[in-house]
Amino acid sequence: MRPGTEAPRPGGENPVPGSVAAAYDRAVTLTNEPRSGEPWLVRTDRLELRAVCADDLAELFRINTDPRTWSHVPEGRHRDEETTRAWIGRAVKSWESSGLGYWTARLPADGAVVGVGGVAFQPASGFWNLYYRLDPAHWGRGYATELSRAAADAARRHSPEVPVAAWIHTHNAGSRGVVARLGLADRGLRRDPTLGELLHLYTDRQVPPAVS
Repeated sequence: MRPGTEAPRPGGENPVPGSVAAAYDRAVTLTNEPRSGEPWLVRTDRLELRAVCADDLAELFRINTDPRTWSHVPEGRHRDEETTRAWIGRAVKSWESSGLGYWTARLPADGAVVGVGGVAFQPASGFWNLYYRLDPAHWGRGYATELSRAAADAARRHSPEVPVAAWIHTHNAGSRGVVARLGLADRGLRRDPTLGELLHLYTDRQVPPAVS
């Protein structure tokens, strides 16, 4: 699943929707220390989800530099820690500007990092964009669905008027299956306004063709 663009600060060139913008005043600037309390900390049946922070660099680089995690978009693989550090910086800004973003997912028992995922607001479409990337050691156990479901639920609680969406390559059958299990419907091939690519757009409700 392709990552979205983090939301700009309210009042910027592409302001976020009203309820998202209002959340900016409640958002906490993230430092190297993990935050506590929803939505920065969420527990599902099997996972502990904490807002991405700088302390996650080593584990997130390990996952993002593994070619298996980028088989559908090989050019996106992280080849140095600076790329991952910049990605973390953008993820943190998403939390700061819109009150939601990506989590690092861990197993509560031992703290092992399963992967990363969540939602980020995509100004060009007006959607919450679902995203995840998991450590191959934890594939095939339903964690992608569990993480994505928590993200979609958080987005709906935060801004129920904003569609939850996922932009997915045709050949990425795994991710298409995940979002279908969440109840997102395939709206066909649309041009991702951020990446400029024709991808399958999945959304949790009907959206006007002009929006995408």
